[in-house]
Parts: sequence; C-alpha cells; structure tokens
Amino acid sequence: MKTNPLVPLFASLAIMAIASIGNAQAQQRSEARMAQMLNRFPEADTNGDGKLSPKEFQAASQMAQAAAARAIPKFDPGWEEDEFPPHAVSLKSPEEIMAIYKSGKPGRTYAEAADAMSFPKPADGILRIVGTGHSFTAPGYRTLPSITRAAGFEQPLSLHNGGGRTGSVSYKWEQENGIFQFDGKPLPKLLAAISNAEWEAMIWGPYTADRPKFYTSWIDFCEKYNSGMKYFLMDAWPTLGQVQMQYQRKGNPKSESFFTDEVFDELNDAMNKRVAELVNAVRETTDKVYILPTNAAMTEAAKRFNRGELPGVQGLYKVIGGKEFSIWNDQRGHLGPGFDRLEGYVFYATIYGKSPQLISEPIKFSNNPSFLSDELDKIFREIAWKAVVGHPLSGVTDNNGNGIGDHLE
Repeated sequence: MKTNPLVPLFASLAIMAIASIGNAQAQQRSEARMAQMLNRFPEADTNGDGKLSPKEFQAASQMAQAAAARAIPKFDPGWEEDEFPPHAVSLKSPEEIMAIYKSGKPGRTYAEAADAMSFPKPADGILRIVGTGHSFTAPGYRTLPSITRAAGFEQPLSLHNGGGRTGSVSYKWEQENGIFQFDGKPLPKLLAAISNAEWEAMIWGPYTADRPKFYTSWIDFCEKYNSGMKYFLMDAWPTLGQVQMQYQRKGNPKSESFFTDEVFDELNDAMNKRVAELVNAVRETTDKVYILPTNAAMTEAAKRFNRGELPGVQGLYKVIGGKEFSIWNDQRGHLGPGFDRLEGYVFYATIYGKSPQLISEPIKFSNNPSFLSDELDKIFREIAWKAVVGHPLSGVTDNNGNGIGDHLE
C-alpha cells in the first residue's frame, strides 16, 4: 500500500500548530498571573512601569508567601509532643472530670445548670450528638432540631461552641483540658458529658491549618468511653479570603459577575482536596469520619442563582452586590438570611441518610425571612440531598433515587 507523501507534512504542521496554541495559552496564563500579582502587590513594581519583571515577580511571590504565613494561626508547641501535660483533664477519671466541671473554679465560666450532660437512650437510628463549632456551624446547629422535630423526633445535642478560632477543635481541646493557653483553667463541658454518659456522634467545624491530631485527640477520648461513635466534619464554603488567595487578588472582585460556574467549581475542588487530605489522615484512627458537604451545597446554590433558579434570592455576596437577601452576608463569609435552612438540611441528610424532601410535616423554623417561599425551601432540600449523595466522603449514596441512603436499606 502506498503512503501519501503529504501525511508526514500534515502531521508536522498539526504538531507545530498544537504547540503554537499551547505556547500561546501558556503565555496568556503567564500574563494573567503577572497581572494578578501586580494587582495584589503593586509595591513590587519598583520601577513603576506598570508591569513586573522576572525579578519583581519573584519579589511579589515572596510577599504572597509571607502574607499566607501571617494568615496561618500559630499553635502551642505542646501539640508537637507525644503526650499532653499530666494535668490535662482528659487523663482523669470520669468522676474527677465531672467534679472539675461543676466546681466553678476562679478563672473560668461556671457550669450552667441548663447544660445537657446526658440524654436517655433514643429510638433506633437517632444519634445523641456532642459538638464543637463556631459561626459557620451555628446555622446548622440552630435549624437541625426544627428539622428533626418535623421528621418525628427530638435531636439530642450537647454543644461547646465559640466564635471563629474559639470554636475550633484545637481551641476547645485546650480549653476543656486546661492546657497550653488555658493552663490550670479547665472548662471540661464535653469531656464531662462524653466520659459520664452515652453518645453516638460528634460534629466539628473546621478552621485554618487544622491538623489531624486536633481531631484524633477528640476521637481517642470518645472511643475510650463510647466506642463506635460516628464523627462529622463540616467542610464550609468558599469565603472571599479564599477567593483572594486562590486568585492572587488584593481585594474583592468589583462585581459578582466574576463568580462564574467555573470559578465556583475551582473553589469547590480546592476545598475538597484540602478537606479530603485531612479526613483521610484522621481516618487512620477510625473510618467513621464523614463530611457534612456544605461546600457543595452552597456552591450549587450559587450556580442556581446565576441561572436565575433561586426565587427571591437577590445576590451572591452582600458586600459586593449590596443585596440584602444574598447567599453570603459579609466579608468573613457568614450565611445570609434563610440559608441556615440549607445548612440544616445538609446536616440532617448526612447524619441520618435521608432526604429532607421526604419530610411531609411543616417545619417550624424560628427565623422566617419574608423572601423565603415554599418553592425556595423545596429547592434547598433538593440541593442538600444532591450535595450529600454526590460527595464521596459523606457516607451516603442513593443509587435507586428513593431519597433513602443505600446503607439504610
């Protein structure tokens, strides 16, 4: 068979064309990166010509690394040790822990009489839950009891929350144990509850630069007294700080038009990668660690807003678009009005493996924003279930699409 003499020529031309396109795309990416770095660190442009030389770009990169380092919280060096200090409350007996909690020693908050330290054994499938958290987990904690009540049961909860870092797992471990920054000033609310009563699950909220040991310390203590518990980590959603860091921006985007589906996919993927690394490391202690996928739920809601499919919702970020009924309320990323329901639905769907779409009874939420219609609430339930069954670390799948987790059937 004869070979067409033009084939090698065409192949060579094709390879050259592909290489040319690749080089052009790489150059465009490089120029975009340069522009981003110049926008974020204009002081790196020492000669003031409006562009970065290779040397100036290197200086801007060093500035970015320094800024990132400053944003990472510093943890007590005691976390590097193999053992906690001998006076750590978690090393004491259950009776001693409860006595410390009830003692009201100077330097700490006295135990409130209303603290729920134990609950009777509930019906099969209902979990007694302890939890730490902050303002990102608060919406789910607030709405979950209303959701479970409509589903036919009361949710047993014992929480020790804070705001920001004061609600993180490491901070609460130090505070409850009376170690490191709380040396000699323990407040063992959850340690007293866990060691003196029965529990089936624990929930956490994430924080910057979390380490596996922050979580495994809690797991080891829980397993000592309540073997076989389940553990749920909320993964949170894309904040404007994450946007600035990921896209090397000095400030917020000037318009919400910046937030395309592709941007939300990139933010979602970056978050999923970080959380997966953490969870897989923690799972070396127990495989019963799961994700409450609020990231997937909120980014899905954002995409639907962009398509005009969230009736009544006015914007994405209130600090950018200025709309009252936005998904995110402020610079730090707190949820806007009504979106506490969506977070609560994600909690319910993950923990109990059932779609909130199956709840037929009216749900009596304490907050009812005027814009939030039954139609939007129905969409929230759909989004939550989609996020949960689609996340590989939620522990829930629904292959037959009936709204009940496969592990329950």
